[in-house]
Amino acid sequence: MVRRILERIAAPVRGLHQAAYLLAALTLASQILALLRDRTFAHSFGAGPVLDLYYAAFRVPDLVFALVSSLVSAYVLIPRITGLGREGTERLLSESATFLAGVGGAICATLALFMPQFLAFLYPDFVASPHQAEFVLLARLLLLQPILLGLSGVLASVTQVHRRFVLFALSPVLYNLGIIGGTVFLYPAFGLIGIGIGVVVGAAAYLAVNIPVVAAARVVPRFALPTRAIMVPVVRDSVPRSLALGMGSVTALVLTALASRVGTGAVSVFTLAGNLEAVPLALIGSSYAVAAFPALSEASAPEKRGEFTRILSASARHVILWSVVALGLIVVLRAHLVRVILGSGAFDWNATRLTAALLALLAAGLVAQGLVLLFSRALYAVRQSWRPLLYQIAGGALTVFLAVIFLALPVSGMPSALASLLRVGDVPGIAILLLALAATLGQLFLALLSLVALRSAAPDLARTLARPLVDGAAAALAGGGAAYATLAFLGGIAPLTTLAAVFTQGLIAGIVGLAASALALLLMGNEEFRVIVGALGRLVRADESPAAVLPPSAEEPAQP
Repeated sequence: MVRRILERIAAPVRGLHQAAYLLAALTLASQILALLRDRTFAHSFGAGPVLDLYYAAFRVPDLVFALVSSLVSAYVLIPRITGLGREGTERLLSESATFLAGVGGAICATLALFMPQFLAFLYPDFVASPHQAEFVLLARLLLLQPILLGLSGVLASVTQVHRRFVLFALSPVLYNLGIIGGTVFLYPAFGLIGIGIGVVVGAAAYLAVNIPVVAAARVVPRFALPTRAIMVPVVRDSVPRSLALGMGSVTALVLTALASRVGTGAVSVFTLAGNLEAVPLALIGSSYAVAAFPALSEASAPEKRGEFTRILSASARHVILWSVVALGLIVVLRAHLVRVILGSGAFDWNATRLTAALLALLAAGLVAQGLVLLFSRALYAVRQSWRPLLYQIAGGALTVFLAVIFLALPVSGMPSALASLLRVGDVPGIAILLLALAATLGQLFLALLSLVALRSAAPDLARTLARPLVDGAAAALAGGGAAYATLAFLGGIAPLTTLAAVFTQGLIAGIVGLAASALALLLMGNEEFRVIVGALGRLVRADESPAAVLPPSAEEPAQP
């Protein structure tokens, strides 16, 4: 039995929808661990200075990873590996890994040297913290993470080309286990540094999970001096993507720096709300984007644009539909979600309410974020690598501009109206809501730009996206209304004085809401709903019939 399980884990998954749902299932496991991690943080530290420092320190390696490690990421290597022989793939991986370790290591070493000054510039209000020494040391330790994750990206390119999506999706599971282990076992002895050690261990596990596939393909990277013939094309095509990712990290870093000036706990609630919103984004948007990218790469030739549009449209329709349905349930159940996941220990009621309000605002951009993930990969597949960079710059600039403008508004105006709408008008620190609103508007703008950019590669794409948006809105209204009515009914039966009561009420309301959404989609004859039911059935049966597999665009490429 164990052997069969291991074979299923290592087996390739070729159907688009089966791959997406399998990735979603394993991503859910990773996200559950991430939520357990956040609950541990919230319970132990609350929305206070210690957690503010941890999240602020974490933004630095995120920026380094986006700017350096993604220079040779899987999304750049996958189109090149597809069709390459073993020797060519091994040489490409070896030079890429050596280049990454050398350049990334030099940048991380330089940044570590000037870390105190860098942090003081970003977070002047944190300089006077009694935990400042730990703050600086933690930020330096976390610089190991981008190197390990960058090397993981190099190896993961082989994992994805072979469609070993189960192994690929296990990486974040192991990563979060490392962080949880550091929090539970090392923090009591070493403080914030213990959590940092857990992060590094998790990143190492993230790298290690790809080794079996690379070893089986006999393309394990070795030290090899980068050559101009191989690395110049890789870096040339990688720079736009690297800078595009970097712009996203820069935007997040600026928003975090602005949040640190709002007041104590603002960075914590903003980050925790973002982590909660990342769960449906990972389950829906990320799963489809990752599953579709190899197929989009294979169908990227001009003579295959009809198939390219078909694959992209199918993925986008599912992202839109399920993101809109999720939004309806999140808005209704946001308080229950935050109370169950984070509301314990040092995480007080005001922090719970403010995080729930932030979650609703960020979730309003869920559709846009999922489409941006998918559309960016589509643009990379057709070799339009500079467009996502330009759009990320525009979207990031708009987000920061709006954030600065919003924070300058009188509290009695739009900030107060927004807080009242979200029922947190009496909670201190409502200015943080404005950063979430700016982030959502920036994502909507970015998604629109990306859709316009795909007109040449997929000219009929936009026309196919209206129906799932309408159907999703109807299903969201049905599900949200059913969930709200269930909450109202159950609220008169049992008071919400215990965690069990909150969880039970939210769970029942969520199930009723999902059932109502499913019924609405069934009655409307929604195509995406029919597809998901069929794909899930084939996934459970491990059906390998031709109907279960995404039709290939041509002959399967030679695997290295």
